[in-house]
Parts: sequence; structure tokens; C-alpha cells
Amino acid sequence: MTAHTPPRPFPPTWRLSLMIGLYELLWHLLMPVFLLFLWRRGKKEPLYRAFWNERWGRTATDLQRPLWVHSASMGEIRGAAPLVRALLAQGYPVLVTTLTPAGRTAAQKLFEADIAAGRAQVAYVPFELGSAVRRFIRQVRPRAAVMTEIDTWPVLLATIRRQGVPLAMANAQYPGKSIVRDRKWFGFRAGLFQAYQLVLCKSQTHAQRFRDVGCGRIEIAGETRFDLPVSPQQIAAAQTRVGQWALATGVPGGRPVVCFASAIVGEDEQFAQAMQQVRAGVAAASLPPPLFVYVPRSPQRFDTVAQLLEGAGLRVARRSRMLDAQFAPTADAPDMTTIDVLLGDSLGEMYFYLALSQVVVVGASFVPMGAHNIIEPLALKKPVMVGHSIWGIEYPGVEALAAGVLQQHMTIPSLSQALLHLLIDAQAYAQAIAGAEAFYAEHGGATEKHMAVLVPWLEGT
Repeated sequence: MTAHTPPRPFPPTWRLSLMIGLYELLWHLLMPVFLLFLWRRGKKEPLYRAFWNERWGRTATDLQRPLWVHSASMGEIRGAAPLVRALLAQGYPVLVTTLTPAGRTAAQKLFEADIAAGRAQVAYVPFELGSAVRRFIRQVRPRAAVMTEIDTWPVLLATIRRQGVPLAMANAQYPGKSIVRDRKWFGFRAGLFQAYQLVLCKSQTHAQRFRDVGCGRIEIAGETRFDLPVSPQQIAAAQTRVGQWALATGVPGGRPVVCFASAIVGEDEQFAQAMQQVRAGVAAASLPPPLFVYVPRSPQRFDTVAQLLEGAGLRVARRSRMLDAQFAPTADAPDMTTIDVLLGDSLGEMYFYLALSQVVVVGASFVPMGAHNIIEPLALKKPVMVGHSIWGIEYPGVEALAAGVLQQHMTIPSLSQALLHLLIDAQAYAQAIAGAEAFYAEHGGATEKHMAVLVPWLEGT
């Protein structure tokens, strides 16, 4: 299908249309429960209780026919940032919607200059109600809608198409685990992908899966996370701290450093065990005691994680208390030679934590949650390790495993042994770094590939 081919109708069948209608009816019935859920979440995250008008589709904007880019979470927004910036540079105004307060905060920060200049705007996506989505479209008048990663909200997608708004998906992925789930309920969710008129997916594997569920135009464009700019301020701050804290950098030799990034509930106890095993192995090799950089995924868990690690006998220093906004030590900063764990209790500073480290263990992989982003540590040319669950990072996980720049471990003892190997063996570590550099160079340029397809498609809508 070319950009000028009339779009196929959606929903394509009466059965799918009926199921979408029943789904929306269920939303109407359960709306009081959902509103109560959001209000209770607002006790810990006040932004859940703000901007209610946007949840109902009342999104005022001065942007003229903006591109509507939707990224549900903070991670998806950060991943889509290179594409959004490229669209803005091309002259398209962009309205970014998100589902969560963390996503909204991240988008506001990422596109702060463009928002101030009147080129961009951030809002919550409307509730899964046809009336709310229609109201949003009437007020915003988007030129086109671009969803990211994998969005299958039935009412949202159906209403977008029924209102005549061209619909695409960028950074698209269709994990194998999702396919198994989507075969249930008469293939309801799988059928929703047919709403997309253009799918810009991450790999050939994902492309074939989208073909199998009946998507029209499919292009392989890679993953724009590979084009995320690395924060020079955070890298410079980390290099300063590396020298002051006598940490190992580049090759083993100084104090070994391991980062546990984006750890979630169920992993803290396991990673505490890995820390103890690595400490014992490093001591046996007559190296300085290791420093562990521990970054929980959720800010609501910072206090709980600190208590858990201290309960495991580890001496913990919190970034928020020992470093100021410019990463300089505060007056009461501890002597880092006495600290086992630097707790990363801040948002938006992942590159600082990664740059401090020699090896990175990515969380949500030692519990059945599919793993979090491995591209950021690869961007800093760090060896990366994950656990048994990696369905969420199928791309670039499969390719990274094949290239040897990603290690997968099914148990904590196996992880600990692999960490020790890289921390102790300088030659093995140098080989791992070289592999990460080559892999990252090979997979860059995804934003340019997206734009090469997306811009002609937009001009033809």
C-alpha cells in the first residue's frame, strides 16, 4: 500500500466492531472504579490527580494541525525522543500524549525548549471512551497520529480511524509472548493491529508478525533508542566521581563497579545475594572491595530498597543526600571508601549511574517481566547482563545475544560468576567493550530510517 492508496476500513469485520463496542461499554460501567484507582494513586503521585480535563479529551492547544505522538510510559517517551526531535526539526508541530505522570514529567523535560517556543505540547491521552477521544480530535485536529512501541487500545484506535485521522506506529514491536496471548478471545487484540496504516517496526522478526495479523504497509526501521543523545553533563560528572572515588574505569584495576539498573519488586533480594557473592569473589582475587550502583525502576520504592539493602548488611549512600544538583558532594557526604552501595534515588540520571560502572545488570529480567531497556548501557559501550526473562527486549536482545554483547543468566550464582570474570579478567573485559562498540555502531541510524518513510507518508495524507 502506498501513501496515496485509500485506507482499508476499520474495523474490518462486524465481529471486531461488536467486540470493540462491548469493550467500551465495559469501560463505561467500570469508570467509577478506575477513577477511584487514579485518585488513590494520586496520594503518592499527585500528578494522577491533575489535568483531569485532558483525561476527558478537553485538551486546548494553539498548535496548528500537530502530529499526535503517543508514548504510554516514561521509557517509551524517552525511546521516541529522537524521532520527536527529528519531526520538530522538520517543521512539524508535535503534541505528545502519555498515560502516566512519570511519562508526562519526562516529556515536559525532554521537550522543554520546544514547548516554550510553542512548537510542542504535552498532555494525557484521553480515557478509553469514544466521546473523550472524539473531543480530543475535534480540539487538537491532528494531522496524523503516531503511536509508539505497541499500542492496542481498542476504542482509541477505532475512534482515530473513524474520525479520518491517518494512523501509524513507530518503534513497533510484537513480542512472541504477546502473540500467544492475542490468540485468545477470538483474536480480538491481534485484529486491532489492522487499524494501523503504516507500521515502522524494529526487526524482520517483528515485521513478519505484523504481516501475520493483517497489517498493511510494514517497513523495517530499527529502534530510535539507539539514537538517543548521551548526556555530556552526566558523563563528565561521572568521570569526575570515578577519579575522586578511585573507581575502575575503562579496564579493571581500580575499585570494581557494577550497576544494577531498573531493578523492580522481586529482584532486590536476588541482587543483594549477587552483591554478597561478588564481594567474596573480589576479595579472594585481592582486589579493592566493589561498589554497587543500584537504581530502582520506581521512585516509590527508593526508601524500601534502601532499608532492604541495609538489612542485608550493606552500607548504603543515597545520591539525593550525598550529591547536589550538579553532582558535587554535599557537606555531609560520606567517605565512599566505607560505602558498598550507591543508591540511585533520582530520575533522569541513568547515564550518570551507567558511566560510573564497568558492567551493567538490567532489571525486570530476573522476574517474569521481560527486562527493561538494554540500549542505554550499550550506548556507553558497557557489557550488559540479564536474567531469564527477556521477552520485552526481543529486539535488540536476540541480536545482542547472537553478537555476544549481551549475556543471559538463569540463576544468581551464574550471574555472579560472570560478573567476577569481567571484573577480574582484563582481556575478557576489553573484548566485551569492543563488541559493545561494534554492535552499537551497527544498529544506529534508526531515526533517519523512520523519517525516510514517515515524512513522505505524512505529506501524502
